Amino acid sequence: MSSEAQQGRRGTSVESNGVNPVPDAQRRGKPAGLFAVWFAWNISILGISYGIFVFGLGLNVWQTIIAGTIGYLASSTLVGVLAVGGPRTGLPTLAQTRFAFGIKGNRIPAFFAYLSNMGWKVTIITLASTTGANLFVKLWPSVFANTDGSSATFTIVLWFVLVLAVTMTVSVLGHEFIMKLEVWISWVTGIMTVAFLGFVVPQIRWAHLGDTPAGGPLVFVGGIVMAMTLVGLGFLNYGGDFARYLPRNTPARGVIGWTAVGLSVPVVILLIVGALLVGGDPKLGAATASDPIGALTALLPMWFFIPFSIVIVVSLVSAAITGMYSSGLALMAVGVPLRRSVTTMINAIIIAAGAFYLLFISTSFLATFQSFLSLIAVMMGTMGGIQLVDFIRQRRAGWNTNMANPRGYGGRDGRWTAILSLVVGTVVGLGLVTSADPNFGKITGFLLTESGRTGVFGSSGLGIVVAMALGAALYAILTFGLRLDPAPDYSLVTAGDAARGEGRLEMPPVGDSTER
Repeated sequence: MSSEAQQGRRGTSVESNGVNPVPDAQRRGKPAGLFAVWFAWNISILGISYGIFVFGLGLNVWQTIIAGTIGYLASSTLVGVLAVGGPRTGLPTLAQTRFAFGIKGNRIPAFFAYLSNMGWKVTIITLASTTGANLFVKLWPSVFANTDGSSATFTIVLWFVLVLAVTMTVSVLGHEFIMKLEVWISWVTGIMTVAFLGFVVPQIRWAHLGDTPAGGPLVFVGGIVMAMTLVGLGFLNYGGDFARYLPRNTPARGVIGWTAVGLSVPVVILLIVGALLVGGDPKLGAATASDPIGALTALLPMWFFIPFSIVIVVSLVSAAITGMYSSGLALMAVGVPLRRSVTTMINAIIIAAGAFYLLFISTSFLATFQSFLSLIAVMMGTMGGIQLVDFIRQRRAGWNTNMANPRGYGGRDGRWTAILSLVVGTVVGLGLVTSADPNFGKITGFLLTESGRTGVFGSSGLGIVVAMALGAALYAILTFGLRLDPAPDYSLVTAGDAARGEGRLEMPPVGDSTER
């Protein structure tokens, strides 16, 4: 075994692989290991606010629980299906999409996926920093609080630096260390969240749960779609990132099942609690929607508030770590010719700048940025639909990773069938969604009537699912119906290349490499 392969096996060393196929000699683990990373990523009390958002669409408590559960399970299963590409190819998802879009064509969706990931990391690190600062304010107000009781600037900066340092360090170390760490985080956050629910459940006003009238069929469908967009669809581009180290022949049902269960179980439980809270007490629900962490931790006694605040920070940092890791791979998939550890550090600097702006400068940045992220979700959903269809083509080709290589070495610069499908789905999707930001509102909702803009269709994000289905359907028609699927291009492969590759080049695409 090479020294690089041995290094890749030590959990405390920097991961050696970038967006190259993970060699079979470095494959390890079982699909059950995927549960912890997805569970730890999503076990956060922010999930309670998701239930409140679905309820606010116009559903009653029981419709919210059913619609939300269906949406979570459906979208989480889609993430699991895309994760199967990880062990089959050894590639992260945003490198595997080169099969469909070509190495240069893939830069467009990969770049927007990168922006989406970075945006959520800015938000998460900001929340982790303010939560830690609020804890210090409660414990030592004379030292860490301003005269009005708010967190002093140096307190927020202290937590900001700490959170960013931990996130960056673990992300740079890479896959194996993250997978081990997430197991412990899953246990700690899971146990503490159960304890937290023990304090929150008695606050539910059970006698008032039937006060809210039921919504109609379209509202119910809108609830399912909103749940899908809140959780599962946001992870479509990263499923393979954590499954690619599994052995090549790992059963698909295990990858799909453990991914879907790990992703959906925590958010379903928290959705139920959120629906029950808002159904029994609309005022508490409104407060939770605007400040989920502050409103919900206010229900706790001080002796539990202290450790649980720490757990909240840990859960948010856990989500930031996995996201930071994926964003490093995403930047490489765009074509940046740097090692994964370097791209991760670059991302940390960008996230630091964004979080600093959000914490200390902007008063309206968050609302605008969240609107921007919702627009990116239209393209990401469309890309996910195209990738799901392309799995049929990839499987028929024997998961040939040469198709992710540059033109002439098995791959292509671009595949117009996938790019056209992405553009059509995205444009239609933008025309069917709405944005609260007036600037982004100018490029959205142009296919909706005024009632559609203000009704369930516009507010539920149904346009994202329409875009996903349309892009997938158009790509399927072009690829399989009209048979517009050229064979892999090996026009630049020499006899020596073929001999060394023994039929499979397995070479890193241009601009990508393993770490040296």
